[in-house]
Amino acid sequence: MSRSSDLFERAQQHIPGGVNSPVRAFKGVGGTPIFFKSAQGPLLTDEDGKQYIDYVQSWGPMILGHGHPDIIAAVQNQVQQALGFGAPTEIEIAMAEKICQLIPSMDMVRMVNSGTEATMTAIRLARGFTGRDKIVKFEGCYHGHADSLLVKAGSGALTLGVPNSPGVPAALAEQTLTLNFNDAEQVTQCFQDMGDEIACIIVEPIAGNMNCIPPEPGFLETLRKVCDESGAVLIFDEVMCGFRAGLQGAQGVYGVKPDLTTLGKVIGGGMPVGAFGGRRDIMEYIAPLGPVYQAGTLSGNPVAMAAGLAMLDAIEQPGVYDQLTKNTKELTLMLEEIAAESQIPLTTNSVGSMFGFFFTEEKQVSRFQQVCACDGERFKKFFHGMLAEGVYLAPSSFEAGFMSLAHKDSHLDQTLSAAAKVFKTL
Repeated sequence: MSRSSDLFERAQQHIPGGVNSPVRAFKGVGGTPIFFKSAQGPLLTDEDGKQYIDYVQSWGPMILGHGHPDIIAAVQNQVQQALGFGAPTEIEIAMAEKICQLIPSMDMVRMVNSGTEATMTAIRLARGFTGRDKIVKFEGCYHGHADSLLVKAGSGALTLGVPNSPGVPAALAEQTLTLNFNDAEQVTQCFQDMGDEIACIIVEPIAGNMNCIPPEPGFLETLRKVCDESGAVLIFDEVMCGFRAGLQGAQGVYGVKPDLTTLGKVIGGGMPVGAFGGRRDIMEYIAPLGPVYQAGTLSGNPVAMAAGLAMLDAIEQPGVYDQLTKNTKELTLMLEEIAAESQIPLTTNSVGSMFGFFFTEEKQVSRFQQVCACDGERFKKFFHGMLAEGVYLAPSSFEAGFMSLAHKDSHLDQTLSAAAKVFKTL
């Protein structure tokens, strides 16, 4: 028996399901989760000493790869000074200045501790700013586990939502409208019917939680238009795609400016962190300037700020996104080509250093319903086959993959060689 199996059995005694976040349990693919011990560059090492080429990258933040010397040095230097104060520090200001410099839609920013906290507070702020209660979200987009967001669509396109988790009050879920991602016509109809009741739209501008689904032309523009016309707040949840799609996030790639943006672990270089920010008039509605309350003892933690600043400084260097995009595109296109040689139907998507692949006959995947119709059993077999070959992919067909600057041609070659072998077994 592997050490991971032993550890998983032990973990289940005192940790629900043996994991501290559900996707880690491998429920989407079956089998026993891998317990990791160390990481360097694009490689992970498990508790049995086996190495894997990593395309999860701690769910996004490791743009430079694991253990980058600049980030390690920044963290070590900060740790020598203090782990935290629960009081203002200069490094928080430097981080705020850097984020607002890189993302032009953000006039002001508030640091928090996670992506969930960022999205939860952005919605509260939008409700407080507009004086409205209803929000619009999209099926297949995930914005953390706040009550307002754990809501599925009702029985009709414009029906108010219903909870999809026990513990979410039905009365709260009824304030959430869940629409179809990439369906601009449905959004327009929704706002014609009840636009003056809607506080905000929250959307992943590049969906990363139904695998990688880019916006169709005109979709984000429609969101901007209906919010402008109705007075609703447009929130881009860039917890996953921020600094992954490009140096200005998805909003820079597609040229659509939101009112508020949420960011997550990427801006901490992998440390626990989040942020929300945007238009000055909206951000001045948050305490202590305004009446909408939010607080956090660990917000702006100096160790996380040090790691994040080192990472943001590094990705500003010329050629970073050219290299990331080139390697990501090469990997996805070659996967399609190798799959075709084995007569395996495969479609891929990628934006910047985010990518996704789908076992389907359809040539383009842009809707949640298409993702759900893909061959999940084939994905499970592919996942475990690649794992056996030393390639670590997200353990769910609904999660995007990520490239890092640490992935070299040799790692891509090894990955594609492994894929060619595994495709022949599917």
